[in-house]
Formats: sequence, C-alpha cells, structure tokens
Amino acid sequence: MPIIEFMLAEGSPYIEVNQLLKATGVCDSGGAGKMLVAEGRVSVGGVVETRKTAKIRAGQIVTCGDARIVVRAPEAADGDPA
Repeated sequence: MPIIEFMLAEGSPYIEVNQLLKATGVCDSGGAGKMLVAEGRVSVGGVVETRKTAKIRAGQIVTCGDARIVVRAPEAADGDPA
C-alpha cells in the first residue's frame, strides 16, 4: 500500500476529501473524487466516508483503494510543525 504524505497549505486548517484525492493524484478531478466517496471507496480513520466534501485535517489518514494519504500540518518557517 503506497503511503502519500500531504502537507496542508499554510493558513488552511483543512482540505475537502474530494480535493485531497485530486491533489494527491489518486483521481483526476474533484468530481472523480466525489464519485469514489459516493461509491463507498474512501475511508477516513478506518471509517467509510460518505460526505463528498468532508473536511480533512492534519493528523487524519485517508484510504482509497491501495493508497493511504497521511495529512500533515504546514511547517513553520523554522522547520517546526505549526
């Protein structure tokens, strides 16, 4: 299972799950991400996610197919997590 690390944009506390799938290359578009959620193929923290635009925050793990996405907080300028 490939592990993908995703860093949230600075100043953004979350990313919508469909946009996360697109940003990490798991799917080609946000619409395709919504379809994956609707089909029950996406889980957050081991629980199937049914909300197509669920807010995913730092520390959460999203699984879709064989991809596992670990969401991280943006790092501060000094290299420490924000």
